[in-house]
Amino acid sequence: MDATPVSAPAAAVPVGEAATPRASVLRMDGIGKRFGQFQALTDVSLELCAGEVHCLLGENGAGKSTLCNVMFGVHQPDAGAMWLDGAPYRPHSPRDALTHGIAMVHQHFSLVEDVSVLDNLLLGQARGWLDRKREAQRVRVLVAELGLALDPDARVADLSVGEKQRVEIVKCLIREPRLLVLDEPTAVLLPAEIDALLNTCAKVVERGCAVVLVTHKLAEIRRIANRATVLQSGRVVARSSNPSADVDALVRAMIQRPAQANDAQPADNTVRAVAPAATPSASPYGRPLADEALQVDGLTVRDADGVMRLQDCTLVVNRGEIVGIAGVEGNGQSELGAVLAGMQKASAGRFFVQGKDCTHAAPQTLTRAGVGVVPEDRHAVGCVPDMSVTDNLFLNRLDDYARRGFMRRRAMRRDARTLMQRFDVRAASPDVAFRGLSGGNQQKAVLARELTLDGLAVLVAAQPTRGLDVGAVAAVYEHIRAARDDGVGVLLISSELDELMAVADRVLVMYRGRIMGTCVPDKSQLTLQRERIGAWMAGQTA
Repeated sequence: MDATPVSAPAAAVPVGEAATPRASVLRMDGIGKRFGQFQALTDVSLELCAGEVHCLLGENGAGKSTLCNVMFGVHQPDAGAMWLDGAPYRPHSPRDALTHGIAMVHQHFSLVEDVSVLDNLLLGQARGWLDRKREAQRVRVLVAELGLALDPDARVADLSVGEKQRVEIVKCLIREPRLLVLDEPTAVLLPAEIDALLNTCAKVVERGCAVVLVTHKLAEIRRIANRATVLQSGRVVARSSNPSADVDALVRAMIQRPAQANDAQPADNTVRAVAPAATPSASPYGRPLADEALQVDGLTVRDADGVMRLQDCTLVVNRGEIVGIAGVEGNGQSELGAVLAGMQKASAGRFFVQGKDCTHAAPQTLTRAGVGVVPEDRHAVGCVPDMSVTDNLFLNRLDDYARRGFMRRRAMRRDARTLMQRFDVRAASPDVAFRGLSGGNQQKAVLARELTLDGLAVLVAAQPTRGLDVGAVAAVYEHIRAARDDGVGVLLISSELDELMAVADRVLVMYRGRIMGTCVPDKSQLTLQRERIGAWMAGQTA
């Protein structure tokens, strides 16, 4: 059954028929949470029942993890109330939540790598004399009941990603919780490991436990969900008591926005989208190969655990074009950006900058080839925080200011002031430490350095607006558009779909390391295009 169009973000749209009532484990009424000026959750109400898997859906930044962290006592709500088994519940810490029978598996592992599985499982639980043999047997019985393969004596550092995920889950289940919260647990797993995890969820709910599963993946919703709730901008916008039948409506609720005049659907109800190019030489729009700034040919990346992160990625970025890469984080975008920046080696495939093979080039060589890089983590790899703003602005061309073994500091400061004014980088002086700048000013400084690179041909910008305020976001995209207009080819990797649709000339969607489809944004078809892109992001091909 389709959802009624969402007329206001605050209103939840019921989807599907009412399900048979089950015993309520946790009820949340009117939950609100603010971080500074940012309202992360607004008037969120949710009921989690015993013996059910409740899927929590929404785009990146919709408030899903914040809501889970409120359940688990990581954050305390600013408004609203919670009841656990009918009694008031207000946890002040994760330990408090665990005491009340609520356990959570976070997006990122929290294991001690150098000790055994058993030691990790017992951390914070064992008191007094520890009978390791008895505890190991208890673990073996539990994992056998759940159909998991896990050796209590194995060292965590020697486990695969999927096995580590099992440890996290067993670490929660060994406490026999009433509510298990899983925050995007399948993002790093192989298909077989995902199947095993979903089988475990099914067995857990058979034991009477309530499970919250945060996911973007349609196959998981169809297979395991008893109920589903969609968040958008921190508000509940849709609910379903029959998610497997209502997947399409749930996807629409995840991605739709209040209707605009230019969102009218075309009469033929079609989406203007094309399949990804079969070969790197097939340039879009029939443009000649000479227009190609960047050509990516079958790039593949396996991580240290052998997990395929990027699979046979093939794309072209033309001069004077912004190509956006959309997708839920963790689907190969970071690996693609890292390979193109020279910070990670490809397991297979090649890439070319202006026709030159740069597959194995070091970052310095890529800079000389005309590749500018705005990295995903500007603090870790985009700057040297303890150096001055001036030094950071010219990290990629310090040789230009060297003369007879000395740096021309006066010329550097003069040129730094010019760049700071041009890119609106606000600091007391060019000599202040880079770490003293706000996040927006740091990002504008990194962008200034990369966009003024001599011979710039390609800009690889990964999550360039993450953590920035509205004004800084607008400034970043103004400069990226200007570079495009000057003939630079831009590969823009972002988890913000609205930004990509507004800025990019083409949008490619990645899922599990593969390009699922390509869309040319069209203001007259934005609603339909968002639906198609949302389906691709969740792994749906048709």
